[in-house]
Order: sequence, then C-alpha cells, then structure tokens
Amino acid sequence: MVDADIIFKYFPNFNEKQVEQITKLFDLYQYHNARVNVISRKDMDNFYIHHVLHSLSLLNIADFQHVKSVIDMGTGGGFPGIPLAIALPEIQFHLVDSIGKKIQVVNTIASEIGLTNLRASHSRVENIDEKFDMAVSRAVAPTKDLMNWMKSKWNKKPYLAFLKGGDLSEELNEALEMNPKIRFKSHSIFKHIPEPFFETKKVVMAF
Repeated sequence: MVDADIIFKYFPNFNEKQVEQITKLFDLYQYHNARVNVISRKDMDNFYIHHVLHSLSLLNIADFQHVKSVIDMGTGGGFPGIPLAIALPEIQFHLVDSIGKKIQVVNTIASEIGLTNLRASHSRVENIDEKFDMAVSRAVAPTKDLMNWMKSKWNKKPYLAFLKGGDLSEELNEALEMNPKIRFKSHSIFKHIPEPFFETKKVVMAF
C-alpha cells in the first residue's frame, strides 16, 4: 500500500496542519467508504496516488494566484476539491454533486479534518446560483457539457481545469465548436509527477 509520504515527495512545502489533514484522509475514507461507496474499494491501496495526488496535480499546472472561489463540479467523494482545499486554505471551495450520500461524506470528512474553506451542496451544477473565479472537475462529463453547465457562472472570464485521461482530441474539438472563443490547452501530468499511473493522465485548461 502507498502511504501519504508519496504526497510529500512531490509537495514538500505543506505546513504541519496540512500534513496532518492529508495523513488523516486515508483512515477517514476507509471508514466512510465501507458505508457509502464514494470511491472504488479496490482503489484504497492506491488511495494517495489515484485520488489525492491526482487531485493535487492541478497545482502544478493551473494558476491559482488570483483565484478566490472555486467550484468542483461532480465532486463525488470530494475529489479534487478536498485535497485542493487543504493545499489552498485562502481559497473558498464549493463542492457540488447530485448524489446526496456522497455529499454527506464530503461534509463529514471536511469537518473531521477541520476544513473551514469548503462547503458542499447536494445539487446539479446548473442549479447553483453563484459565480466563481474557477471551475475544476475530475472525469465527470465531456468538456462541452462541463463548459455548458458553467455558463453565466463566472465572476470575470471563464477559467476551467479538468482532470482527464486518454485521447482528448475529438472531445476538445467538440467543445471548441461550441465555444470558438475559448482556448484549450492539454498538459501531461506525468511531466510533473512521473508515476506510472499518470502516463496517460492530463489536465485540460480552458480559458
């Protein structure tokens, strides 16, 4: 089993509180996941690579410098939102999912590790009446749908970061046809985190 040290190998600058929060995640998810299946149970041995490190890979590629509010679309069990909220305590995160049981787990875990910059809503993204500086998501829906959900939900201009895998050329072409003014860039996570799991994993930026 891979423990939390893999996180600190690639992100060595977390403070004591952040290290404690990240280290607590495994036991909390193992406990809650036995009751509500928020992530694949066969994935627990690779929890820190497949879920936490994957989420934090956005820090290598996206620019959070001027971001004050982020929506996590279809957060599921809280990814990438919970790891990002730990890493970026000065940013407010709103995690949204249409499955209420998963949101209950997210809220409970956030409370148990003392995350004060995160809230979670049982809702569809389309029904959130709020504006954001940035949107993140992990393998929830095609890019064109994600962008459509975020129409008129921007404080200024669109800024999106999606965790994706595989060949994205057709998916991004479809999104570009619907949003010809938007620029898309696909970045390899493996360049920043050379673990085998990330060989085909990408961050898609839209702005």
